[in-house]
Amino acid sequence: MLTTLNGTVPVMASRIEHRAEFTHGVDEVLAAQSDEPVLLARLAQLGGQHASLDEHSRTGDGVRFKLTQGIGADRLPSAVRALHKGDLIVHREQTWTRAGEGWTGAAKAHVDGVPGEVTARTELTASPNGAVLRTSGEAKVRIPLIGGKLESVIAEQVTKLLEREAEFTAKWLAG
Repeated sequence: MLTTLNGTVPVMASRIEHRAEFTHGVDEVLAAQSDEPVLLARLAQLGGQHASLDEHSRTGDGVRFKLTQGIGADRLPSAVRALHKGDLIVHREQTWTRAGEGWTGAAKAHVDGVPGEVTARTELTASPNGAVLRTSGEAKVRIPLIGGKLESVIAEQVTKLLEREAEFTAKWLAG
């Protein structure tokens, strides 16, 4: 087994990259990403059995929220089911802060019972046709030998979730 100088297992991370384009302006897209009624509707559609909006607050220059989402055990890849019994409960925290004409943010998430986390930077900027939302992050799992496999599964699942959330946002804005 590889170890670092302090005796711990080195942690490699799996990258997460996502980009979504919207035909609405940055403030409209931010509202569709972070307003309380929208988050509740999104959780009802995409959040799974254990979904909840745990915290939501606005400041003069931004917004912060925490939510919980569930992924049913029957929807998990076999590699994950072999290591984690039952549903995955995911706790997410997102902050958005005004940055010039756009918004920047930070997101983090952890799964109950899994030693690791997902961290990401978010950026919502104007584009010629509306707005672009970029997410760049990584998944880290601190389990020797199999952590890398889990990281790649988590990164893939997070990317799929970001795609579904972008589709939800586009439909919300269109409606």
